[in-house]
Amino acid sequence: MEHRYGLELEHGLELELEGAVEPMPRARMATLAGGALLAVAVVLTALNLRPAITSIGPLLDEMRHSLGASATWAGLLTTVPGLCFAAAGLAAPLLARRWGQGVAVGLALAVLTVGLLLRVLDGPLVVLGGTLVATAGIALINVLIPVVIKDSFPARIGLMTGIYTAALQGGGALGSALTPPLDTAFGGWRQALASWSVLAVLALVVWTLAARGHAGVRRAAADEERGGRSLLRSPLAWIVTLFFGLQAFLAYVVMGWLPQVLMDAGVSRGDAGLLLGLISLIAVPISLTVPPIAARQGSQSGWIVGLGVLGFTGMVGLTVAPGAAPLLWSILVGLGMSVFSLALTVIALRARTGEDTARLSGMAQGFGYLLAAVGPFVFGLVHDLTHGWTVPFLVMLTVFALQMVAGALAGRKRFV
Repeated sequence: MEHRYGLELEHGLELELEGAVEPMPRARMATLAGGALLAVAVVLTALNLRPAITSIGPLLDEMRHSLGASATWAGLLTTVPGLCFAAAGLAAPLLARRWGQGVAVGLALAVLTVGLLLRVLDGPLVVLGGTLVATAGIALINVLIPVVIKDSFPARIGLMTGIYTAALQGGGALGSALTPPLDTAFGGWRQALASWSVLAVLALVVWTLAARGHAGVRRAAADEERGGRSLLRSPLAWIVTLFFGLQAFLAYVVMGWLPQVLMDAGVSRGDAGLLLGLISLIAVPISLTVPPIAARQGSQSGWIVGLGVLGFTGMVGLTVAPGAAPLLWSILVGLGMSVFSLALTVIALRARTGEDTARLSGMAQGFGYLLAAVGPFVFGLVHDLTHGWTVPFLVMLTVFALQMVAGALAGRKRFV
């Protein structure tokens, strides 16, 4: 009896243990599946963060002709994104605290979709208004996605940030490279620009599914620490801000105006779009390889100046003979613009604590994007006044030189 009772007890315990551990693999599988779906949602969302901007450049002359708009209007059109990015640092945390990160990113994707469709419905003012709406959505996502990555993938922050950055740059390349063929296929710039709303809708659907089922997308972003010291009196903080702003200034001018410059030099519309796409694509491998190497060194100044020299050389080529070797000039400019990844790296390295990093990032991106927003407008205005590209490019070369100086100072091992 005791032997039989012992067997029955042992069998019962085995059943209880099996019942206790059986749900664990399923829960783990569900967690992994939710994480994978969220990773896909992050990638799809990142793919939407540049086409709304880079798709305009290859069609800018066609849009101006169709709308009867000036080069100054075109400069204003390419200025809107920078203004939105500067303001997003204030709005995004408020939305995240009110509705949660998942809902806030979903709303931003919806706003982006509405803006992409709105801007093709009417004349110059509607195009500007729709672009403002679309880039407002992008600006909110720019701020919120890194927070989602940190909270939802704490053990894979580096990997997911690299994937996110690569998808962002790849989306920019797709926007400039595919828009001219879409223009031809659909018979007009309005249909070509509106077609990018399909990618935004896809990202919105996947994001909604992923955010709903993933606990890592917490209800609210971390509250900002109140009463902390201000960096507005730190010379180093202003140097980092100037470096970030100058490289963004150059990037926005290139994204907005390079296709028009190349087409005026005899390059076809399709090839001009491909070259702008190549510039964005070059940044992908640079962003994944150079910052980890540079971060392990005491100073990042050499890398910053080295990339700056390559970009400066490409800009000289575009100034002197843009049609002579457009592929070479574009590659060199693309290498120079890849310093964006080092600008983000420097922000993290010049602060000792997470609180100071957040403050420095907010300051550099807020004021830096305000400076960047001026770039395309000034470039278009100077082109209107001089009726040529030489003087605008001399302005660009001056900005490039200032960027290298500010970058060399920002790259030295010091702390705010």
